[in-house]
Amino acid sequence: MVSNPYPERLKRCSQLMKEAGLNVLLLTKPSNMFYLTGDGRLCAYAMITQDGKVALGIPQTDVEDVKNLAHFDHIVGFDDEVGMIHSIAHNFEHFGIKEGTVGMEYTFLTQSMMGMLTHPHAKPTGIVVKDCTHLLSQLRIVKNNEEIKRIKAAAKVAVKGMKAAVAALKPGMTESQVAAKAEYAMRRAGAQEFWRTYVSSGPRTNIAHGPPTLRKLEAGDLVMIDIHPIVNGYSADICRTVCVGQPTTEQQTAYDLYLRAQQTTIAKVKTGVGMVELEQTLHEVMKGEGHGGHIFGPTIHGVGIDFEESPLPPGHAFFHGEKEPPPLEANVVIAVGNCGLYTGPWGVRVEDTVAVSPKGPIILTEHPRQLEK
Repeated sequence: MVSNPYPERLKRCSQLMKEAGLNVLLLTKPSNMFYLTGDGRLCAYAMITQDGKVALGIPQTDVEDVKNLAHFDHIVGFDDEVGMIHSIAHNFEHFGIKEGTVGMEYTFLTQSMMGMLTHPHAKPTGIVVKDCTHLLSQLRIVKNNEEIKRIKAAAKVAVKGMKAAVAALKPGMTESQVAAKAEYAMRRAGAQEFWRTYVSSGPRTNIAHGPPTLRKLEAGDLVMIDIHPIVNGYSADICRTVCVGQPTTEQQTAYDLYLRAQQTTIAKVKTGVGMVELEQTLHEVMKGEGHGGHIFGPTIHGVGIDFEESPLPPGHAFFHGEKEPPPLEANVVIAVGNCGLYTGPWGVRVEDTVAVSPKGPIILTEHPRQLEK
């Protein structure tokens, strides 16, 4: 039986809150709520105090469901947005918090959402607001053994989804039908949900992440398949590029180069290495063969509850409101190969989920890496 991880997570969260000068967190991002309480859903929030107490605000319809899933000290149901605002005020009052600093996830909240959470009828006038994005990422970046187990389970499901998608490739299939094959196989294998499935073919493989369309596959097309199942709250990330028929010499050469760049980078994954070094490794292999102008980034990102999370390369981290990540520690999980080699007429990409260990990389998404089906 899995032990309750939330008291220890909340203890660590409390320590980081003290260091950051935060009296309370007001979280609405589902993955952050899931990490600290065991339940994350839209139209809900979690309030976390500096001493590790948890209040949940959720739609009245969901109260009984959440009671069976979540770790909390206090729960409030509401009927609409006005009720949500009043429930936030209720929880501030419940915990006796009238002044101090509340942390909110700036990179998740829209301006209108921020306005609602900080409405005068919700937030006490003595409370000021501060970004807590990095604090939550710092909490979640290193996985425990149970989290690694769940990511491995998601990786196995991802491999089954990829196998089904590749097997379905033939002229006349639409990109959407290929995506459906992958998603159906993943659900049958245990996925409760998935992050967005990407399937692009022919000239559409020259875009970074191609959502599936009704374009029909043609003989000789390259097909880029990128899938991200969610199993027991955790994700994995795998991408393969496969040819419908016989690839050209130029396509095979580009694919072999990208695969070499990806595998060379994976070989460097171990505790103590930095994200910049890994990304530079992948880029330098391609630049060395004259493809410096055909690279789009970032090529590496973290994997966990979200299929893309910390650690992120510095430029991408800044875009997400994150800080530059420290050197990798054991039990950090990353995806290598997030963006590919884009020639103009077509592109190629291979991506795998990899766990970090002191002895080197542990590749979790073992599925054939070959351009020809």
